[in-house]
Amino acid sequence: MENKIEREMEKETENKNIEIGTENIEIGTENIEIGTENIEIGTENIETENKNMPDKKEAGTEIVVKALNEKNVDTIIEGIDIVRTFLMGEVEVRVLRGISVKIRRGEFVAIMGPSGSGKTTLLNQLGLLDTPNSGKVIINGADTSLMFDREKGRFRLHNLGYVFQDYALLPELTASENVYISLMMQGKSKAEYESAAAEIMEAVGLGDRLSQLPSKMSGGQQQRVSIARALAHNPIILFADEPCANLDSKNSKEVLDLFKKFNKELGQTIVMVTHEDWHAEYTDRVIRLKDGMLE
Repeated sequence: MENKIEREMEKETENKNIEIGTENIEIGTENIEIGTENIEIGTENIETENKNMPDKKEAGTEIVVKALNEKNVDTIIEGIDIVRTFLMGEVEVRVLRGISVKIRRGEFVAIMGPSGSGKTTLLNQLGLLDTPNSGKVIINGADTSLMFDREKGRFRLHNLGYVFQDYALLPELTASENVYISLMMQGKSKAEYESAAAEIMEAVGLGDRLSQLPSKMSGGQQQRVSIARALAHNPIILFADEPCANLDSKNSKEVLDLFKKFNKELGQTIVMVTHEDWHAEYTDRVIRLKDGMLE
């Protein structure tokens, strides 16, 4: 029965809608659920049992799923000939000029270079926050150039964590709520996301601040909340863009000590942009950029 459905579905174009009961599912971007509803394909109704079809049909999905199960791959990030240009008026500015990098699983890597060298732009490509004009980024064996935008969003939500220099906390939510909001988006139960938030907040030294609003916290505390949020779902990679830029040296050291702790104790892969030379002492390796190229 399932083979018959698949043959019929292949006749449809990638973005054609299939009616399943009262829900419209778009091939290539949505999950296809087949319960006890009738499926109308063309003019033929096909009655199915309580079985689920695979939840994705996009190109590259099987590669992604397979890659996430291959934990023995030493290289967790590979950027291949990445080029990124921006238009400033009528002038095209090439910020990244064909950069190729590899980052090993469990590495703590710093991206450094002078202002305008392309540090944050490279981080955004590797972290799937932006798309290169050419080249590709492979994460955990998955070629992300094969992913649709919706699939990239899901990949980020479940596999990547981010820490920004401005903390990016929602001011109306408590510290705990800021931490577990992404877990709610993943569909975790209330018991699961509240427990995970409490555990990671304790790990960053804020176990007694769960109900506090960001406005009542210091800059260092807010950044620790953002670190907790980034790590709550156990990401395979943590990306940090100038995480200490708005902090004094004492709070910067506390943040970097946390990064080092999670890197050494949990094997957390971390990619961090920084302009401070002393920050590099915490890392395993430094990727240096100059004028959009590797030094």
